[in-house]
Amino acid sequence: MLAGVFEKIGNLALQEREVPTLKSDLDVKIKVLAASICGTDVHILSDPPGHPATPGIIQGHEYVGEVVDTGKEVRNVNIGDRVIVDPTTTCGSCHYCQIGRPNLCKNSSTLGIFLDGGWASYSVVPSKNVFKISKDIAPEIAVLAEPLSCVVNGSEKVNVQPGDSVVIIGAGPMGQLFTQVLKAAGAAKMICVDFSDYRLNYSKLSGATHVINPKNEDLVKAVKEITEVGVDVVIDCVGVLFDQCINLVRSGGQILLVGMNEHAKPQIKQYDLTRNEITVKGTFIQNYDFPKVVKILESNILNLNSLITHKITLDKLEEGIETMRKGEAIKIIVYPL
Repeated sequence: MLAGVFEKIGNLALQEREVPTLKSDLDVKIKVLAASICGTDVHILSDPPGHPATPGIIQGHEYVGEVVDTGKEVRNVNIGDRVIVDPTTTCGSCHYCQIGRPNLCKNSSTLGIFLDGGWASYSVVPSKNVFKISKDIAPEIAVLAEPLSCVVNGSEKVNVQPGDSVVIIGAGPMGQLFTQVLKAAGAAKMICVDFSDYRLNYSKLSGATHVINPKNEDLVKAVKEITEVGVDVVIDCVGVLFDQCINLVRSGGQILLVGMNEHAKPQIKQYDLTRNEITVKGTFIQNYDFPKVVKILESNILNLNSLITHKITLDKLEEGIETMRKGEAIKIIVYPL
């Protein structure tokens, strides 16, 4: 089978690989129906890399497939089921797994980053990492389950209420999904911020009531004009703008840090956080959120079709990655050959 392989730093290779087989009685083998290109994939393939990965692995951690084989101990799915994939494997025995926080597992790994993933025709994964979803949901929609699970986890931390105001910094795929989810939760003023007018146009489709390009206007001034006192919640999907979030949130409001950049070290005035009683929370991947995501996807409550800007076959992966790198796409769907 043809596979998209992280060969070495800065280099993706299309290689012929053997079709994988079950390694455990608790494994399932799926025929990949669709995958997508994530910003993390682009970071992995940068030189120098912006995210670690294991050389030689098949990339792709966002994918959906059909079960074609199961280990004899598998009980949660059957051959023929359509499933979404949670790419994070956990140990189940460390302190964080035992207290119900497996997203913080100290022995975790990730399909498509450290283990073989979904940029191929077939994938073998632990059965506990797949979740059945209706075949009425198109594969290109179901493939958004993984990023949506991260958004659900983060959204629950800030608990946006009907009528609340929100600033979302960064209008890439995660920013778009946060916009749609929080709009569905009842946010009245959805203010999306990005340097790209291309992305901001998609934010309008996702439900933004206001879009701001800081290249064209003063961000803090614009937000204060819309809200008078600042917003109830600021969400940083970029990962380097904690300091700017403080200037946008109202006293007593919340900041949610979503994006990650290991090298970002913004200078923070702690006094402002204390004096204004600003709550700051980080959020990392998902935590038992895939069953909720299945319900959301099957309800068709979100406008996810609007986020799919490109569809390519596996042999066009390099073109797709370059398009993402240039910021000329929101979500690119990849179909195996």
